[in-house]
This record gives sequence, C-alpha cells and structure tokens, in this order.
Amino acid sequence: MVDRSFADPSLAALYDVLNPWGAGDDFCLGYVMSAGAVLDVGCGTGRLLREARAAGHPGRLVGLDPAAAMLVQARRHGSDVEWVLGDLRSRCRRAEFDLVVMTGHAFQVLLGDEEVRAALHAVRQALRVGGWFVFETRNPGARAWETWRPDRVRRVTDSGGRAVRVWHEVEEPVAEGRVTFTETFDCGAWPAPAVSRTTLRFLPPDALSAFLHEAGLTVEERYGDWERGPLTATSPEIVIVARRAS
Repeated sequence: MVDRSFADPSLAALYDVLNPWGAGDDFCLGYVMSAGAVLDVGCGTGRLLREARAAGHPGRLVGLDPAAAMLVQARRHGSDVEWVLGDLRSRCRRAEFDLVVMTGHAFQVLLGDEEVRAALHAVRQALRVGGWFVFETRNPGARAWETWRPDRVRRVTDSGGRAVRVWHEVEEPVAEGRVTFTETFDCGAWPAPAVSRTTLRFLPPDALSAFLHEAGLTVEERYGDWERGPLTATSPEIVIVARRAS
C-alpha cells in the first residue's frame, strides 16, 4: 500500500520491509523488461526500476514520486535511474515512454473524478502511440478495508534493529467508494507513535473502464489477481493492461 505516511523520512525507510517483493512486482517487471523507455508513477523507493536495471534493462528508466523521502531511499541504491520529484500532471512531456506503470495501489489516491481524468489524460500524453499502461487497484467487491483493524498488528524490524508495530483503523462510515483510515507506527525507542491519515478510492470495474475509454486508453487485458485469474465480483485486485492506440 502506498500512502502519504511514507513522506516521513523515518517511515520511508520501512516501506520495503512492510511491502516485500511479491507477485505484483514480478508481473510488472515482465512488462518493464520488454519496454524501451519506462515511467514508474508513484515509484516509492524505486524497487521495481532498480530490479529492472539490475536484470539488464538497457533503456531509459524514470521514477516519479511526490514524496521526497521516498526518492531519498531510491537514490541510495539506483544512481543509474532518473528519479523525479513531482506528479504526472507537472512532470510529464508528450510521447516520451513505451510503458507507464503505477504499482502499490497508487491509483487509489486519486479521489475525485477530475483527478482520475487528469491523471489518465497525462498517462496517455506521456505514452507513445502503441505504448502500454499497467496498473492495479483494489476491487471494491472484495472489501479489503474490513481487514484493516487495530487488532491486526504487524511487527517489523527497522534498519537499526528496533521492533516497530504497525496497525490500521478505518473511520466509519465507509461511503461512496472512499475509505479513510489511520495508520499507526509505534516503536519503544520513539518519543511517541507516528500516525497518518489517508483516504483511498475504490472504483468498480465498469467505472474504471469508462474513465480509461474516455482518456483514449484501450483496455487490452483485465485480471482479478496477479496470476492472471479472471476478474470476478470478489477478486482481490483489478489489474489493467491498457494501450494508447492512437
């Protein structure tokens, strides 16, 4: 999960510990390795692009993120990738990329219809004709937020060997496809817990497809999980592979 809490430098260093490499990263890496110029929107610590370079990707790799603390982590391990502070609307030029990826459920921070439209328009503008847009968003039918409870505590170890407890709590009521929750990070060595508040939007599949069509992006593949399973009413993910046709 990508959220604004990781704008804090002390928490950005925990991102990869809390979100280890998984099936979604493998899925996206395959597309990255087959593309010449790649833009990773909301790149976070840059793990995907760093892995692509390590695997021998010879082309242009650009990571874009609005959180400077995340890019600090990215630059520590990936000096041969372009790391850019900003967002799609402020930093993208026309027809620069063969592939745009948006991982870590970053798409869900686009809360309003106009935000979604502006982001997808910027994606289309950034892609060359025939270029691909790969991203995922949680399927609202799976109701993932019901598992974000304070009794489900994760325990991780930071770079200094200190134990950190992390938990979520959803604010009720949940309405209009938007879920607001707090995320709490607690370490005995800290003077106080760090608490962030985030809102995510859960768009249903048909609405998502309509936004993509309106932006001039054609959905070529749609899955319900990272193993390319069919999208059902309760699939955990909506995984989209779209293309700029013209």
